[in-house]
Amino acid sequence: MELPEPRRIVIAPDPVTPELDVIRRPDGGLSLGATLSGISAGVTVHPLGSPVHGLAVVEGEAVTLTGVQPVLPTGFDVIFEGASVVVPPTDVERFLAFYYPRLRRRMRVVSPDGSVDLPEPEPVRVHLRVVPHTVADIEVVASYAYPGADSPTLVPVDALDRWQDRDVGAEREVLARADSLSLLPGLRWAERSGGFRLQRSTHVRGLDAADFVRDVVPAWEADDDLVVAVDGELPAYEEATEAPLIEWRAGPQVPGYTDNDWLDLHVTVTVGGEAVPFEPLLRALVAGDRVMLLASGTWFSLDDPALDRLRRLIEEARELGDPVRDGVRVSRFQVDLFADLVELGVVDRESREWADRLVAIRDGVTVADAEVPGGVKAELRPYQREGYQWLATLWDAGLGAVLADDMGLGKTLQTLAVVQRAADRGDLDRPVLVVAPTSVLTTWRDEAERFTPGLHAVVVGETSRRRKQSLAEVVGTAQLVVTSYAVFRIDAEAFRALPWRALVLDEAQAVKNSASQTYHAARRLPAPFRLVVTGTPLENSLMDLWSLLSIAAPGLYPRRDRFSENYRKPVETGAEIGPERLDRLRRRIRPLLLRRTKEEVAAELPPKQVQILPVALHPVHQRIYDQHLQRERQRLLGLLDDPGANRVAILASLTRLRQLSLDPSLVDDSYAGRAVSAKVTELVDHLQELRQEGHRALVFSQFTGYLRLVERQLRDAGIETSYLDGSTRKRGDVIEGFRTGSQTAFLISLKAGGVGLTLTEADYVFVLDPWWNPATEAQAIDRAHRIGQTRPVMVYRMVSSGTIEDKVVALQERKRELFTRVVDGGEALGGAITPEDIRALLAGDED
Repeated sequence: MELPEPRRIVIAPDPVTPELDVIRRPDGGLSLGATLSGISAGVTVHPLGSPVHGLAVVEGEAVTLTGVQPVLPTGFDVIFEGASVVVPPTDVERFLAFYYPRLRRRMRVVSPDGSVDLPEPEPVRVHLRVVPHTVADIEVVASYAYPGADSPTLVPVDALDRWQDRDVGAEREVLARADSLSLLPGLRWAERSGGFRLQRSTHVRGLDAADFVRDVVPAWEADDDLVVAVDGELPAYEEATEAPLIEWRAGPQVPGYTDNDWLDLHVTVTVGGEAVPFEPLLRALVAGDRVMLLASGTWFSLDDPALDRLRRLIEEARELGDPVRDGVRVSRFQVDLFADLVELGVVDRESREWADRLVAIRDGVTVADAEVPGGVKAELRPYQREGYQWLATLWDAGLGAVLADDMGLGKTLQTLAVVQRAADRGDLDRPVLVVAPTSVLTTWRDEAERFTPGLHAVVVGETSRRRKQSLAEVVGTAQLVVTSYAVFRIDAEAFRALPWRALVLDEAQAVKNSASQTYHAARRLPAPFRLVVTGTPLENSLMDLWSLLSIAAPGLYPRRDRFSENYRKPVETGAEIGPERLDRLRRRIRPLLLRRTKEEVAAELPPKQVQILPVALHPVHQRIYDQHLQRERQRLLGLLDDPGANRVAILASLTRLRQLSLDPSLVDDSYAGRAVSAKVTELVDHLQELRQEGHRALVFSQFTGYLRLVERQLRDAGIETSYLDGSTRKRGDVIEGFRTGSQTAFLISLKAGGVGLTLTEADYVFVLDPWWNPATEAQAIDRAHRIGQTRPVMVYRMVSSGTIEDKVVALQERKRELFTRVVDGGEALGGAITPEDIRALLAGDED
């Protein structure tokens, strides 16, 4: 476009809106011209762009630039130059059907002389394509239906921005009118501006599909603003008239599992003869759905007691072990779970006798004919008889057991009785292996000779390197073989090579570390019956209990990680589901774990009093302790940023503080003689008084160096002592020497003498240094307070005031509560030792 110079250019503030004039031509065709609002006649107009989006209006010396709104399709540019567009007579019908509606949506179209009858164009509608993929999945695809010459043009929602003839106003109007769109949430959604937008597609799933077909589709079909097109036929839906039928069948023995320990149980659920897919059913039950839709269109209610019980059993069984595609894998050790399945009619007739026995075990019914064998030369107390019968029941069922009676209640006697019963019944074709701490090997030998003299018992106290005979030669024809954990661990291969009728782990807290070689040696030893004997099945964490159960009943909780996730974490962290998981844990372990406390079954025992005896440090001692505390506190708080990686350093630092609480010379020889140990002074005073009154005492410490220091000072004070720690030779002679001698005090390290000993000759116990595991102290105390004790037992827990020992005593209470909560059924809170616990140990009284 050429413009003469000079010119003045003006920018118009508003665009020009063209009005299309349609006039009938003499030949029957149409002439299309334009009237431009706001532009005077006689001016020159130059269109800009293709399609035209602006105009240059020349009037005199001025050129006005203005926009055009709306933009017309290509081909209509000439009308802006004053020319006309001619529609031949043969194309008039097509123009009115196709082009006229498109132009009408863009601009005002009139016939100024009334020569052309311009029809009202069809409105834009919402097109809804309904696609039933399955009865439980119906897709709705939305488009806009723009009127066309022969049929509407469908414009997908995601293609609107590319549609040249789009009429946004018409779209908004139809969305505002079509209220029935709201019957399907998510298809139409409101904009912040107040209008609506259309979702390209959405799915209707599950039973909502039935409601959709019944209610929504008819409403849409009755709405003039909507066009509904269905691919194929819509499904037919109906409610089931019959209740679900649950059937079970037992699968073959699980490959890779021996001794028929595992059984695959497959479940089939049908409704009116139609199979219900198992996994979707389980997901629906777990999700708490009200109903379930089948492939036929039939739906049924999930509010059924049998289905709810099925959900609980399946969910719990899958927590315990590996899932089965259409059922569960159940171990014979999962007594309570198996018994529940029996009551549902799951177990076939061939397994019924064994299954009934499991139900009886769950319900606490023991074998009626388990009379105490004549070969047992002891009068069993009522609770010991019950324990023996319980063991006999589990022995006959081929299950394992955890005998967790309180310390001092005769667990060894109950165990010997069940072994004697097996011998009398001809069920001891292979020997029973007893693994125990070194300190109690002679106890097992002596009690076997005393209570079951008919049993041929041997003690394997040395490893294969030290003895001249092979293990098989040492065992020979023995019926009871007793060995130590150390020998068992070192000679694990030799023990595994021999056949065993049963494995007994005494003081089994020795295998609580599932990463230890001793644990793996016990886990891998083949034996039809496994008995774990311990007064403390749980010391620090629920994982202690898992370790013992994984040996006694390996199929009960086969996966350590799942046990930790499903039980340890929610119980020990106080999670919301903790109480429910704790109740489930107690219920499942109850058939295989027996625990009685002294308070429950041994009322004839004399009373036991436990007293904390605070001991103030000597001033010099206190200053030394405080100096070291500040250094260790800063060091420890830094290490706690990564407690896992710094575990060894953390324990070493805490140990130094505990030793400093006793005597500074245990940490640094240069302190020897500079600070008097107030505990030793206090102990000497008490023992001198007890000696005069004819009493005897057990004195426990975890630190052998401190015990030796105490021994020297007691000797200097003229107090006779016996001494036992892990390095003591001829331990049996030392123990017997105290029993038959007149020594006032027996100094014992917790590690060497805290388990398995019976020392009822003493009626006083001194615990010199508290530790955060209360079970360790309880074991030590019960060396004196056990069956056979006739005098009241007085226990002094000596605690250095103003030191870490004060904090340890407080922490002990928390640890004790965890045991009570899980094993004894209490309701207190508890947990394993944590970095927060260590920070509490380091806190000053002012913190």
